[in-house]
Amino acid sequence: MKKTFNNIQVSGKTVLVRVDFNVPLKDGVITDDNRVRAALPTINYLTEKGAKVVLLSHLSRIKEEADKAKKSLAPVAKKLEELLGKTIKFVPQTRGVELESAIKSLNAGEILLIENTRFEDIQNGEVVKYESKNDSQLGKYWASLGNIFVNDAFGTAHRAHASNVGIASNIAESCLGFLVEKELEMLSKGIDKPEHPFVAIIGGAKVSDKIGVIDNLLEKADKIIIGGGMAYTFFKAQNHSIGKSLCEEDKVSLAKEYLDKANGKIILPIDSACNTDFKDSNPTITGIDLPDDLMGLDIGPKSIELFKSILKDAKTVAWNGPMGVFEFEHYNKGTLAVCEAIANLKNSFTLIGGGDSAAAAIQLGFKDKFTHISTGGGASLEYMEGKKLPGVEAIQNK
Repeated sequence: MKKTFNNIQVSGKTVLVRVDFNVPLKDGVITDDNRVRAALPTINYLTEKGAKVVLLSHLSRIKEEADKAKKSLAPVAKKLEELLGKTIKFVPQTRGVELESAIKSLNAGEILLIENTRFEDIQNGEVVKYESKNDSQLGKYWASLGNIFVNDAFGTAHRAHASNVGIASNIAESCLGFLVEKELEMLSKGIDKPEHPFVAIIGGAKVSDKIGVIDNLLEKADKIIIGGGMAYTFFKAQNHSIGKSLCEEDKVSLAKEYLDKANGKIILPIDSACNTDFKDSNPTITGIDLPDDLMGLDIGPKSIELFKSILKDAKTVAWNGPMGVFEFEHYNKGTLAVCEAIANLKNSFTLIGGGDSAAAAIQLGFKDKFTHISTGGGASLEYMEGKKLPGVEAIQNK
């Protein structure tokens, strides 16, 4: 078990907190502040306990010097001030004398935000990736700015960067923040210690993105429902005709292997909503076999009924990946129906593993109907694959 706030004294200490402020910006304005709000419980706890709080986050990718002008965390500092109702000191640097003296002059309960950690990936116009390749000097330097490190950025927990693993490996004390602690508790409950029947629903375009998840969950789940574009690779493995549908030829034999190994655990769609091209117009509904001129863009009405009947008795449900092209109005029916079926389960533990499925659930108005919607797409996916998360592993054990 990793250390949490219960195991650490923060009063009067300078606490470095890795948060996830990777928010969408349009013309310098934040269009969705959910990630900023998600960090508030940890920030408030630390300020109330009299810590000096230093926040670090990345924002998007920095691939060239010109990116820096558009990807500063300055708008996030403003948003934080608005949400917390207190002054945030923003230092537009990632290292140097100005930053060091600003941190030294912090009083208990005050908050400072360092500039975008990914600015360290470009030095004098050259791509150096000090942050994203976890440069040892940078990790040591950032660690030297505080006494304690708190990782509260679940969105990057699957990456070993200087601002998470680098700091944690070079500081006297470290622990998890509330957000990461809750994510791990929920994912563990849903994936590692599920109440049965446990039904996993895996969607999305590619088998290659979800191989690890299927592999890990075949051991744990009672049923695995597969939808989305990846279903057609499985159909191909069963020698069905898939028309112009998405298919990963190099994964067909693997899909066959999974089907053999699954002993009936894997449930595939039994009909498709199709179109002649990748476009949003009225669908043609077909059975399992598709004519040559059609591509499957969503599961059909019979599949929806089949999936609902499997879900109705589930005690634990883990969902990752949409059932079709949910951004198309004519092809969001499968995702919507699955979302609704899970949302309406009573007394079940329901988990969405971030990414597209989380976006779909929130967009379709089901945000409060799930036990837990993960904030980290890549991190929750890797957790569902049974992988260790470097950003969590680097934190001290109790």
